[in-house]
Amino acid sequence: MDCVFCQLIGDDAVEWIARGPSACAFAPLDPIAPGHTLVVPIKHATDIFDAAPPILTDTMTLVRQVADAMRSTLDAEGVNILHASGPSSEQSVPHIHFHVIPRWNDDNFSTWPTAKSQHQVAGEAVRHLASAFPRTSTRR
Repeated sequence: MDCVFCQLIGDDAVEWIARGPSACAFAPLDPIAPGHTLVVPIKHATDIFDAAPPILTDTMTLVRQVADAMRSTLDAEGVNILHASGPSSEQSVPHIHFHVIPRWNDDNFSTWPTAKSQHQVAGEAVRHLASAFPRTSTRR
């Protein structure tokens, strides 16, 4: 397979943080903060639209465990969890992955977008989204 993450999963030379039966965590080649970690499922899935719900559950559980470890071992004050899925999202590797980045008050960088989308949706976007879900509660 040509997937770089699938190739890395079997590589003992990788700087591993955690390896489980369904998800793993490792240091990226070019971290943007001390302790920056990538969390990926072991089974290949291209993006969030391709990943089965149990795979997402296991992967996000490891994301949380990595975040907890960053707080307890690195004294991180918070974390950013970054993810991109599908065309036009800037996904860099076609294997679902989550960047878990520890944050400190004095780290002096931002991971938030600095501009807003120029794309327009016909009608009200929030109403379109809400229509995809059954109404189970009433407004408060």
